[in-house]
This record gives sequence, structure tokens and C-alpha cells, in this order.
Amino acid sequence: MSAPAATRSARRRTTARLAVLSLIALPWVVLPLWLLLVNSVKPMGEASLLGLGLPKTWALGDNYATVIREGHYLRALTNSLMVVVPTIAVVVVLGAMAAWGYARSRSMTAKVAYNATVLSVVLPPAVLPTIYELQTLHIDGSRIGYFLVLTGTRMGSVIFLATGFVKSIPRELEESAAIDGASRPQIFARIIFPLVVPVLLVGSVILIISTWNEFFFAEFLLQGQDRATLPLALYQFASASADQSVMRWNLIFAHVVLTSLPIVLVYLAVQRRVIPGLSSGAIKG
Repeated sequence: MSAPAATRSARRRTTARLAVLSLIALPWVVLPLWLLLVNSVKPMGEASLLGLGLPKTWALGDNYATVIREGHYLRALTNSLMVVVPTIAVVVVLGAMAAWGYARSRSMTAKVAYNATVLSVVLPPAVLPTIYELQTLHIDGSRIGYFLVLTGTRMGSVIFLATGFVKSIPRELEESAAIDGASRPQIFARIIFPLVVPVLLVGSVILIISTWNEFFFAEFLLQGQDRATLPLALYQFASASADQSVMRWNLIFAHVVLTSLPIVLVYLAVQRRVIPGLSSGAIKG
């Protein structure tokens, strides 16, 4: 086959794949997203019909202002940031350190510890033992207890992503730095950590989505509306709406949009580095 014919064939295959993906995305991604957005700017009567058409009367300002005021959005946003930001920072740094140790160790104990750590990715959450342990430590219902639970349950995913990547880094780099007098912390900070940043960035995006949308543990471990994160505040707001005679779908949809907006902005800010990180991790891991 000549080069121009091969190029045309490759283009046709690419077009076909894009067409198939578009057909799949339309009913499962585009339409639900449009339904969410368009009904969040309708008055309650129109939104209750759950239609896909544009609103006859726009209520964008009233809906979102009501959600911010009655849904305690700003307080819940602050609570989410107070939990998610330290969780991501601690999990990424400690996970990278642990991945370096697991990747370089040849002991059976380290292999068992690595497998036990990674197993946490697939194990179901143990709610009752977790609550009992937090009660024993007298931190149940607090943000610090919730933070520790999120950190422990998310650490395995970062270790799993980073360990294979660290194994591909030549040991000679560390040995050369050690000969030049660098300590172990200096080798990690100046050599290992900068090299694993691409895969850690991918892990951070996954962690942000996971922790930002976390509801299961928040329902059991956070006490009081003043500590509610955004998903929990959304649930409380929707439950209060359900207690009324008519569901206020317009406000619920607006709350969902505001809850999702921060992680959408984060993804848009880092998306240019996420794809290279995935490719790099796939090749080197």
C-alpha cells in the first residue's frame, strides 16, 4: 500500500473511532450534562418537568443565590478545601516516599507490606472498626479524624501508581548523588520526587476527584452541619427539599453544578500535564 493510501486509511479509521465515541458520549455524557445545566437555570415549575429545552423564564441568578445562601455553599466549600488540600498533599508526598522504599527494597517484608498497602485500593471500607478506632482516639466526628481516614484509604492508589515508575529510574542516579555527599532526604527531594511528578500529577487528579466527591465516610464520620463537606451539604439540601411537597429540582441541579465546578476548574488547569503523565507512566511503569 502506498503512503498516501495508508494515510487515507488511517484517517478513515480515526474518523470512525471518533464517530463511535461521539455516539456513545451523546446519550451517556452530553445529554445528562445538558439536562443538569439547563434545568439549573429554570424556575421550579419548569425544572420539575426535567425537560431538555431552554427555559421560558430564566432564573439563573435567583437559583444560584438561593443555593449559596440556603445550601450553605461557602461554608461547605471551605470544609471541603480544609480536608481535601491537606489530604492530597500528605498522600502524594508520603506515597512517593513509600513507593521509593518499596521499589528499592528486596526484602520479603517490604513485598508483603506493599501488597497489603495496595490491597486497600480494592477492599471495601470497614466503617464500624473505623468509627470504633476514632472513638478510642477521641477524634470521632471531627475533621482530623475524617482527614486521617481519607489519607489512609487513599494512600494505596498513589503507592501503586508510583512504585512501578520509580523502578524504572536508574539506581546510578542515586548512587552518584550519594557519592557526592547527598543524604537520603536530599536524594528523594532533588532526584526521585521531581522525576515522579508526572505520575504523581495523574494520581493527584484521581485523588482530587475521589476525595472531593467522597460521601460515604463523610456521612458517618462528620457530625453537625458546620462540618459538612460539599457532597454532604448537597445531600442535606436535597433531603430538606424532599421534605417539602415538591422537589426543588432547579435548586438541586444548581447545587450539583456548584459542587462540581471546583474540580472541573482544577482539571482544566492541569489537563495539559495529565495526558503526558499517563503516557509516561504507561511506558516507564
